[in-house]
Amino acid sequence: MLPTNQLNTDCTNTSSDQKSPGCDENPVIVIGGGPAGIRAAECLSAKNIPVIIFNAERWQPYNRVKLTPLLSGDVQVGQVYLEPNLPKDAKVKQYTSHPIVSIDTENKEVIGQFERRFPYSKLIIATGSRAHIPAIPGIELDDVFKFRNFDDVEKLVARSISARRCVVIGGGLLGLEAARGMANRKIETIVVEHETRLMARQLDDGAGALLASQIEALGLTVKTGLSVKKINGTDRVESITLSNGEEIECDTLIVCTGIRANMEIARDAGLAVGRAISVDQYLQTSDPDIYAIGECAEYKGHVYGLVGPGLEQAAITANNISGETESYSGSLPTTKLKVVGSDVFSMGDVEQLAERIDIDTITYENKDKSIYRRLILQKNRLVGAMAIGEWPEINVLQNAIVQRKFIWPWQKLSFQKSGFLFSQKKPQSVTEWPAAATVCNCTGVTRGQIGEAMSQGCVTFESLKKETSCSTVCGSCKPLIHELLAGKPKYEPIEWLKPVLLGSTLALIAALITLLAPGLPSRDSIIPDFTIDMIWTDSYYKQVSGFTLLGLSVIAAILSLRKNIKFLSFGAYSGWRAFHILIGLLAAIILFLHTGFHLGDNLNFWLMISFLALGLTGALTGLLKAGEHRLLKKGMKLNNEAPARITFWLHIITFWPLPVLLALHILTVYFY
Repeated sequence: MLPTNQLNTDCTNTSSDQKSPGCDENPVIVIGGGPAGIRAAECLSAKNIPVIIFNAERWQPYNRVKLTPLLSGDVQVGQVYLEPNLPKDAKVKQYTSHPIVSIDTENKEVIGQFERRFPYSKLIIATGSRAHIPAIPGIELDDVFKFRNFDDVEKLVARSISARRCVVIGGGLLGLEAARGMANRKIETIVVEHETRLMARQLDDGAGALLASQIEALGLTVKTGLSVKKINGTDRVESITLSNGEEIECDTLIVCTGIRANMEIARDAGLAVGRAISVDQYLQTSDPDIYAIGECAEYKGHVYGLVGPGLEQAAITANNISGETESYSGSLPTTKLKVVGSDVFSMGDVEQLAERIDIDTITYENKDKSIYRRLILQKNRLVGAMAIGEWPEINVLQNAIVQRKFIWPWQKLSFQKSGFLFSQKKPQSVTEWPAAATVCNCTGVTRGQIGEAMSQGCVTFESLKKETSCSTVCGSCKPLIHELLAGKPKYEPIEWLKPVLLGSTLALIAALITLLAPGLPSRDSIIPDFTIDMIWTDSYYKQVSGFTLLGLSVIAAILSLRKNIKFLSFGAYSGWRAFHILIGLLAAIILFLHTGFHLGDNLNFWLMISFLALGLTGALTGLLKAGEHRLLKKGMKLNNEAPARITFWLHIITFWPLPVLLALHILTVYFY
């Protein structure tokens, strides 16, 4: 639940004693606790405008995208909840399980389920949509489910314990996600779609057929071009009858046949409605004090059933309420995600391609790699695209569709031949990286995963860390993430900078002295008194220093495996890095005590060189890491990599010969 901070009902700004822009004597009320409603509250609170959110559901705000992995058992309930990004002093209050039943536009009040009235200065309706239930005979039987919200998932998880065969009516995005969730619970699952292909609004026949074949390869059954004529059973679902007369036995039925906007509250208040609540370019309804956003809003005949447009509308509405006039010109529908394990992309004007004469299309297909790509052009300008399978240039392609870029004849030929529209030179900015490119090497988080999290509302560094786990280990990808967030990199000094700088400097000096200094002289005669050279000449002392050096090397190696060993994952990475450098410095000192600056011969010589190379590369990595923020600000990169990244890999490479050389050294000392 959101923090129930005390509302400042007189709308004054505590820092200036001025009223917040767009706020009269009452707060802004948001009806709806979904992604669009929460985003509106976040944006308004950032402008110091008091907000009350009324959430009809009994759950705290949650990420609807994660309902599918919740159904399949891949995530737990706590991982589905959304932590709103609110200022510490946010004037936001939320009522959970408290639906608003009517709006009194004349008195500017909303009425709750217990007849309590709440006055508003501005009202935002973000009531979303509900599942459409078609009038199929038998639809009222038990064990017929929907897949739309948290309550639906809760019921399906309970049902999955005893379910044996499940039929999903609807081959759109929601239907396929529901099918995946049930199939992952080892339930035989069949998808029935009345269109001739899956995801008919996003894909064409070729892409739909490829997607169907990939889904069937996972063990699901797909039936397209057929509708459900009847649901059979006495009290519970026992079977369904298809339009071709085929009967399929099943004990569970999930209906995913589209959505309908929750617009009744607006219609009953006298606001203009169509398929949803009608809004203008400022997202205002027919009442200028009331706005509508998300799946319950209709702009120029378009109702967007995706999260992205709703978040965009929420930010624009908050700006308009605060007095910053901003127009909404519509959104480009974009689907970019994994559907039952298959990469699916669809963006722009892609519907009813077979019936249209105002467009041209270009198709590339590689059946061996299960790749299908299609471009949609209007007067040689790119207006849409779709794909099944990996497409590395999707990030660049999205921008080209938004800009309606002109496509030249040689680009068309290149696409038909290779499947690529643009030059495949290495991108210079992380914003141009393909979705499959890894941004955080420690956790394996890709550019696409970060982009998806950003599209779902993670627009700060901390929220991205929480959602994706990026930059939670070494932090070296932090500049890249800031570049994705702000369009330009933000370079900051590392934590524990001074200890890293000092330790690395001393380690470098120690390694260089050992490498370059002449060997220290030894005694020419045996005398009973202890002298310093006994440390590197006497067998007892050499064993002590040798095994100490071996122990330090093992500790340093274990420290480098911290991110891959769970029980070592406690504490901050910055502290472990400083400790690793300290171990390296101690190893350099012990190396002097063990050898007296003598490099030795044959095997011993190469062992010393290996130790020194490891120390030198480690020290250089530490020094470059300490000064990396300054170097990167000046644009200093090597092959588009941060300087410390190069020496880091050299440090790793120089380590590998060491265990073998150490083992041989110990064998020669004790067995020969």
